[in-house]
Amino acid sequence: MPRYKLVIEYDGSDYVGWQRQANGLSVQEVIERALGRLDPSPGGLRGAGRTDAGVHAAAQVGHVDLSREWRPDKLREALNAQMRPEKVAILEVEAADDAFDARFSAKARHYRYRIVNRRAPLTFDFGRAWLVKRRLDAGAMDEAAQLLVGRHDFSTFRDSECQADNPVRTLDRLDVVGEGDEIHVYASARAFLHRQVRSMVGSLEHVGSGKWSAADLKAALDSCDRARCGQVAPAAGLYLIAVDY
Repeated sequence: MPRYKLVIEYDGSDYVGWQRQANGLSVQEVIERALGRLDPSPGGLRGAGRTDAGVHAAAQVGHVDLSREWRPDKLREALNAQMRPEKVAILEVEAADDAFDARFSAKARHYRYRIVNRRAPLTFDFGRAWLVKRRLDAGAMDEAAQLLVGRHDFSTFRDSECQADNPVRTLDRLDVVGEGDEIHVYASARAFLHRQVRSMVGSLEHVGSGKWSAADLKAALDSCDRARCGQVAPAAGLYLIAVDY
């Protein structure tokens, strides 16, 4: 069965997350339904990351095994036609080696979190960013963020329902960049714990507002205690922006 790599964009606002679930429509289900109408015996679709309900993707990656050969551009166009009017798009399709696995072959995953830091409510960005009205110091947030970079036990920033066997992860990048009235948080690692990025961003917001110092953030990390996490940032601001192979 030929294997294909898909690069996928979606607005996660209307979905229960990437993975199929019994309580609503998922991004995976949208694509698998389209595949089912195009191929008589499609294999299951595997994604590089299981984004939560409300989380978006600019470049999610998936792979699928189909029953016949497709020209990649024809498969992309056919899938996009079948998925209308869902807020899911296949950006790229390419033939992949049988050894390629969208999840297990990934060497790094890259996320961006968007904070809009202003008093006025969101209009165009409603559901696509976190509105924080109190003034944030992006420089202080970035300085504190570097304390989280490296290999640590991230139990403090791990959701209570996380199914990972080990809370230790290596965080390769955590940068905070101010851009006008927006603050972007960039996080990169081979793998993340469940809701790790949103948990770290929520705690960094405490640093930016002056509620916490950098030392408070480090103490929260070192405690390995979920109760010490500042808050969990809303799903709306999180984007999976790239996966490296």
